[in-house]
Amino acid sequence: MKKHVLTFVVAAMLIVSCSVSKDARAKRNLLSGTWTLNDISYENASGNFKSVIFNDADDICFEGSEWYFRDNNSTGRYTIAPSTLCNGGDRYIRWSVVEREENYTSQLQFKLIDEKNKDISGGLGYRLNISNLTENEMTLKSNATVDGKVVNVVYSFTKKS
Repeated sequence: MKKHVLTFVVAAMLIVSCSVSKDARAKRNLLSGTWTLNDISYENASGNFKSVIFNDADDICFEGSEWYFRDNNSTGRYTIAPSTLCNGGDRYIRWSVVEREENYTSQLQFKLIDEKNKDISGGLGYRLNISNLTENEMTLKSNATVDGKVVNVVYSFTKKS
């Protein structure tokens, strides 16, 4: 009997420790839907910047891109419009919201997958700090190093649906 109780307690602790916090769940619900990435800017730096975002395309290619987050299975995509500078098309992602305890910030993390939800990035992914998230606007930030100095890359979104 004691063995069964101990097994139940251990199982319950695992379930609770792996569950998503209320804050992360609320952010997942807000993220769900279609967003437009309106602008990419750089904080803590001056001058003109050109960067490759997510090992995919130049920053200019991402401006105007459409991002879709499906919260029931944590998949989605971003779509870059084709142009002479940009290899357009859909890029599929698996995403989640992570709560960071050390500085109490939430992060959007994602990795690239194929149309059949299989990992194509060898387990590598990206984390962006959620700076602002409302029903209609989202601001994400990531850090990059330029000439030994930290620069914040700022992604500004508006929600479409």
